[in-house]
Amino acid sequence: MSSLTNPIKNQPNDSVFDLPPLSMEPEGLANDFKRYYAHTFGRDRDCHSAYYPYKALAITLRDRLMERWKVTRQSYDEAGSKRAYYLSLEFLMGRALSNAMLNLEVDGAVEKGLYNLGLELEEIASNEPDPGLGNGGLGRLAACFLDSCASLQLPVRGYGLRYEYGMFRQLVENGEQVEEPDHWLRDGNPWELERPEFTQRIQFGGRTESYTDQKGRTIVQWVDSHDVLAVPYDIPVPGYRNNTVNTLRLWKAAATDDFDLDEFNAGSYPESVAQKNAAEHITMVLYPNDASENGKELRLRQQFFLASASIKDVLRDWIRLHGADFSRFAELNCFQLNDTHPAVSVAELMRQLMDEHGLEWGEAWNITRHTMAYTNHTLLPEALERWPVRLFRQLLPRVLEIIFEINARFLAEVALRWPGDIDRQRRMSLIEEGYDPQVRMAYLAIVGSYSVNGVAALHSELLIEGLFRDFHDLWPAKFNNKTNGVTPRRWLAQCNPGLRTLLDETIGTDWVRDLDQLARLVPHAEDAAFRERWHQIKQDNKAQLAEHVAEICGVNFPLDAIFDVQVKRIHEYKRQLLNVLHVIHLYNRIKRGDTANWAPRCVLIGGKAAPGYVMAKQIIRLVNNVARVVNMDPSTEGLLRVAFVPDYRVSLMEVIAPGTDLSEQISTAGKEASGTGNMKFMMNGAITIGTLDGANIEIRDQVGEENFFLFGLTAAGVESRRHHYDPNGIIAGDPALMDVMNLLESGHFNQFEGGVFDQVILSVRNPHDPWMTAADFRGYIEAQEQAAAAYRDRERWVRMSILNAARSGHFSSDRTIGEYNRDIWRLTPVAPGR
Repeated sequence: MSSLTNPIKNQPNDSVFDLPPLSMEPEGLANDFKRYYAHTFGRDRDCHSAYYPYKALAITLRDRLMERWKVTRQSYDEAGSKRAYYLSLEFLMGRALSNAMLNLEVDGAVEKGLYNLGLELEEIASNEPDPGLGNGGLGRLAACFLDSCASLQLPVRGYGLRYEYGMFRQLVENGEQVEEPDHWLRDGNPWELERPEFTQRIQFGGRTESYTDQKGRTIVQWVDSHDVLAVPYDIPVPGYRNNTVNTLRLWKAAATDDFDLDEFNAGSYPESVAQKNAAEHITMVLYPNDASENGKELRLRQQFFLASASIKDVLRDWIRLHGADFSRFAELNCFQLNDTHPAVSVAELMRQLMDEHGLEWGEAWNITRHTMAYTNHTLLPEALERWPVRLFRQLLPRVLEIIFEINARFLAEVALRWPGDIDRQRRMSLIEEGYDPQVRMAYLAIVGSYSVNGVAALHSELLIEGLFRDFHDLWPAKFNNKTNGVTPRRWLAQCNPGLRTLLDETIGTDWVRDLDQLARLVPHAEDAAFRERWHQIKQDNKAQLAEHVAEICGVNFPLDAIFDVQVKRIHEYKRQLLNVLHVIHLYNRIKRGDTANWAPRCVLIGGKAAPGYVMAKQIIRLVNNVARVVNMDPSTEGLLRVAFVPDYRVSLMEVIAPGTDLSEQISTAGKEASGTGNMKFMMNGAITIGTLDGANIEIRDQVGEENFFLFGLTAAGVESRRHHYDPNGIIAGDPALMDVMNLLESGHFNQFEGGVFDQVILSVRNPHDPWMTAADFRGYIEAQEQAAAAYRDRERWVRMSILNAARSGHFSSDRTIGEYNRDIWRLTPVAPGR
């Protein structure tokens, strides 16, 4: 046994490890900072790297978190209450330094302590890399939820993977997306704590064999497997000024043996480390391209690796506290599956309970179906995970046997409910038959869970009317809605300090814990002096954003213009293309001299396209080509500017959200599950232009139709229009859209790149275009004209801005987590004992 995991034979008393509380005052913080900088990292005045001051400050703060972290864990053990585990393949945590200072209430003390040393906090904080643990909304939502769980003092632990490389770092060269490796862990992560004593062994491959024991029970063993170690790294998740620090546990893959000594001695050096390299590939990169067979295999390995390691860890913890009696396990534990990625957890929990802990099928299934809860995040059928049976058989033979058994018992239940309905059984089967049978992972999650929820009212409604209708018919009580939310700590208090100060002075400071209190701003929208202060804060934030755009994109954004922003993953259903068509329309108006009563506009678009998503990459290229033409044309000076900001990430959004005037939420109705960027913008006083899609509907309900720029088909309208959609007729009947298409088709934006945008043009003209871009164009430009008219009336716009922020309380992740806890988890808050 490794010395790292070898237990201490004579365990010392807890009091041996007791230390006096660490100082939260400027001098004490500065002294610890100096000690780490000089002694731990061995740096002095001759060091000119800005990274080491950041690292010294991070560990100074981590020490303060560690005090509270230990007490929180002990308090959860002593309380003996129910716990929840949030399983997600993504956690887009963002920078930790500012968040830790805010939640520990030492932001002022740290700034003062560093100032006394002649250092600037902002300069040090800017050296923290964004952790590459997620891609977009799904991972950021998981991070917001962990923040709220800690702030509400709920015993919830996050489980994810410690990716060595993030998705990719996005560059733009000659208008095109270029991907570079995002080696965010190159210099280590000072916030994490390796816990090798909790390493788990994960099986892949091999075969199964069975025998009958002396009691007549059939025992199944998974043998001859190729095992991988899962090494945990813990990251503290502090609650807001309440001494609670929860845990995000991330698993790193490692080989069981570093290398084959016999191969090494024989001179076969590559072969000697092959096993180590193959094992570590599992957590090497976020989202491998699964277009290839190798990519599919790696993605399934990642999903099982997360599920198996996390469940083993939870069961280990249960046995530590309760022994091998699992009779109350379901009563005291809940697994929340964040989307379909961790759905294999259903079968893996069954496997571990039966094969490793000796439970019978009935007892194990009763525990599983009362322990698992599933959140669905997509309405796109292609995004519902399906894996070939042959791949499961190769990688997870025992797990596949269990899935087959679950399916057989489930289909018997379906047959009992609907006798003779073979077609329904085929539709609901966990196995999709065909030439290459597939395991339907979303169906496995539904069958094995006691709760299934969507993430916005419309999304949940469409799930039960469409994708999951058969399951809703069978188990209507399972299905519920939990509209997403975002944490007000990061997305208002931390990222918008000017507005935070104004809010504190106007309504007190409790809004950070209870965002509904922002409703008290409503009367102040009629106060001219308050509106002036609000406007000035927005202008200051716009100046900061404009500085970033100038530095990153080389485009100057004048502050009197409306800052019109769309930042999110690049996808056809999110319709960045519709935004570009509007930009071309504005450009065409300028060229025609149609600029009477013009509102100057700066359009900012950002987001990453998946490396294999050709159309999304073409849209990025179109945005950049249009931007180049618009920005170089002297006639657009002071009227229109366009920029594509590369490498969109959490830290960039913290600058973008406070400086945005108009929030673009323009997805095809019925396609966006919820959205969370719409909430961040609203919280910071941006006004939404959008369709009745996802949480836009609830945003409009909260703020009122007069403070929301609505356009477009409804979800029902999209479906009814689909059968007789004629985009070419729409284009021919709309002179503005005809002009836009003529400019595109004439090659005006690609004069030296003939035909480069042909596929984009064809997508707009395609009668089978699922995103119905042409259908919504006229409504979109009319809504944009309404927005421009409102912006020209400064007092009206500022009033609308105040009311949007004032009505954003419903979209706090604290409200969302409160509903998860009330309806699904049923946890008791635990305050750390001091």
